[in-house]
Amino acid sequence: MNINQSQGKTSFADLLNETLFGEDALEGRVVTGTIVAIRNDKAVVDVGLKAEGRLYLNDIKNLKGSDSVAVGETLQVFVERFEDKNGEPILSIEKARREVVWAKLEEFLANGEQVEGIITGRTKGGFAVDIDGTTAFLPGSQVDLRLVKDITPLLNIKQPFKILKMDKQRNNIVVSRRAVLETARNDAKTEVMSRLEDGMILSGVVKNITDYGVFVDIGGIDGLLHVTDMSWKRVASPSDLVKVGDVLNVQIIKFSKETGRISLGMKQLMKTPWEGVEQRYIIGNKYKGKIVNVTDYGVFVELEDCIEGMIYITELSWLRKNLHPSKMVTIGEEVDVMVLDVNPQKRKISLGLKQCQENPWKQFAETHPVGTRIEGVVKNITEFGIFVGVNDVLDGMVHVSDVSWHSGDQDDKSKDIQKGQKIEVIVLDVNPEKERINLGIKQLGDDSYVELAKMNDRKGDAVFATVKVIHKAGVDVELEDGLPGFIKKADVSNDRDRQRSDALSVGEKVEAMVLGVDKISRTVSLTIRGLEVKREKEALEQFGSTDKEGASLGDILSRSLKEKEDSESE
Repeated sequence: MNINQSQGKTSFADLLNETLFGEDALEGRVVTGTIVAIRNDKAVVDVGLKAEGRLYLNDIKNLKGSDSVAVGETLQVFVERFEDKNGEPILSIEKARREVVWAKLEEFLANGEQVEGIITGRTKGGFAVDIDGTTAFLPGSQVDLRLVKDITPLLNIKQPFKILKMDKQRNNIVVSRRAVLETARNDAKTEVMSRLEDGMILSGVVKNITDYGVFVDIGGIDGLLHVTDMSWKRVASPSDLVKVGDVLNVQIIKFSKETGRISLGMKQLMKTPWEGVEQRYIIGNKYKGKIVNVTDYGVFVELEDCIEGMIYITELSWLRKNLHPSKMVTIGEEVDVMVLDVNPQKRKISLGLKQCQENPWKQFAETHPVGTRIEGVVKNITEFGIFVGVNDVLDGMVHVSDVSWHSGDQDDKSKDIQKGQKIEVIVLDVNPEKERINLGIKQLGDDSYVELAKMNDRKGDAVFATVKVIHKAGVDVELEDGLPGFIKKADVSNDRDRQRSDALSVGEKVEAMVLGVDKISRTVSLTIRGLEVKREKEALEQFGSTDKEGASLGDILSRSLKEKEDSESE
C-alpha cells in the first residue's frame, strides 16, 4: 500500500474491491490511477496495487491533448497484467480509453442514439470512421440515401452516425450515415406533409427525370410532376423542358396523406389555351392541322399551339377500315379535318378526316336509286348472304332471303353462284350513314306468289304432286303446274304407322288435298291424311252412316256386317 493509502486517502471503492476481490480482480479492468511521480519520460501511476505501474508521458499527453503532466493528476488506465518480471503492473492508457468508448457505444446502440464520428478514409467495401479514437466500419451502401460517386466533401468532418451492430470479440463496429439521413428526411417529411393540401403552389428542385415525368423535392419530400402536367402542348420527353437541379414553381394537384403520394402540376399555373375553344372550332366546319402523333387507335392533330384534336381510326377513311393509321398518314403531314365534337371540360376535340373527302356511299346512292339493275362480281359467299362488288371500291350484299322467291330454292340457287362470277342484281336500298347497300336477285323476276295466292281458292281440292325432297319434318313436293308444295310428316297418311317422312320416296307421285298457301315459305300446304279422311267420310255417307269423323272405312263396314248378322239371328 502506498503512502497516500496509509494516510487515509484510499477511496471506499478501492477498499471494497480489495476486500471483496483482491488484487487479482483488477486485471483486465479499467481503474482510476494517480500520478505519484515523474521519472525521465515516464510517469509512475498508483492504481491501488502493491506496486505502481508506469506510463509513457507522450501517451498521456496525446490522450489529454496537452503537454503538461503533473504529479497528483488522475486518469483512467487499463490493467493488462497484475505484474511483470519486475513485479510491476502493466498498464495501458489507450486500452482504457477504448474500453470506456466501447461501453459508451454499447449504451448508444441499446438506446438507438446517434454518435459523432469522422470519415477518415476508404477501406474494402466502404469507409473507416473514427469515433473517439475507435475505428468503425461504414459500408458503401450506408453512406447516403442515393449513390455517392465522390465522397471527398464528406471526409474529415464530424458528423452523426447510427450504430447498426457491434462485436467486441472481433473488435467490429458497423455504423450508418444513411440511417441518420432517413430519420431526418422522415421527420422533415412528416413536418412538411402536415402543411400540405391540394391546390398549394410551392417551389421545388428537380431531383430525378424519367420517361414519364419528373420527381421534384418540395422541402424534404418528393412529388411527381407527370409529363402530361408539364405543359399544355405535347411533350416528347421531360428532359426537353427541365434538367436536374432546376428550380420549378409547381402546384399540388392531388395529395394523399394515407399513401404520401403527391401529384404536381406545372401547366396548371399557366393560362389554359382551351378557354373559348368552342367558339374557335365550330362543329361541322373544316380546319387545317398537322399530324403530331400516330397510335393504334387513331391520330393526333395539332390545330394550334397547345391545342390538339383526335381522329379516331374509324374517321380516317370511308373504305380502308382495316389499315393501321400509320399506313394512311405520316407525322408532320398537313391535313384538312372536320370538327365532329368539342368538349372544353375534358379538353377534347374529335376530328374527322374522311368527312373532308367524297363519301362513296352517298355518291352511289345518288347515282343508283332503288330499282337500278347493275352487274357485279361475287366477292364472298356466307350462310346469310352473298357479297357483290358493285364498283371498284364498294360491296353490296344479297341476303339469302333475296336470292329466290321460294325458300326451298334459296340454298340451291346460292350453290349455283360461285366466287368471282359476274351476276346481275337489283338495288333494294342504300344507307350512306350505315355504309350499307342491300341488293336482290329474286326481284329481277316476277313474284310467283301471285300464282301461289290463287291456290287459296282451291282449298279442299285434290291435286297430284311429285316428291322432291324428304325431311324429318315432312316432304317437299312439286305440283303439276310447277308450284312448290309441302306435306307435314303428320299429314303423310291417316294410318298412324305410316305417319313418317320415309313412308314416301323421291320421285313418287302422290295425291293430296290443298290446305292453303304459306306466305313465309311461299309453298302450298298439302295433306294426304286429310284427303283420305275426306274420302272415307264421303264413302260413309253413301252407306248412310253417321259415325264420327276419323273411323276407318274398314271398321265401319265390319260393324255394319255384324249388326246385320245379329239382326238375322234374332
